[in-house]
Amino acid sequence: MTSVRATVRNGRIVLDQPTTLPEGMVLDLVLDDEGDDLDASERSARDSSLERAWQQASKGEGRQPQDVLAKLRDRK
Repeated sequence: MTSVRATVRNGRIVLDQPTTLPEGMVLDLVLDDEGDDLDASERSARDSSLERAWQQASKGEGRQPQDVLAKLRDRK
């Protein structure tokens, strides 16, 4: 999935950056302005997990993405 940032100006959505999307492509936009459904403790656990993962990645530790994806595919 590709993510782009846009701003609403005069009722129109204007991209804030160039895009390589083909001319005439039709996009389905989903607005996510409701935040998440996590409570404070869940948010804290998520943030701690992300921080640990970032620290491991910075040290070259952890698993390769293709290994993680392969394991997830095997669960089916």
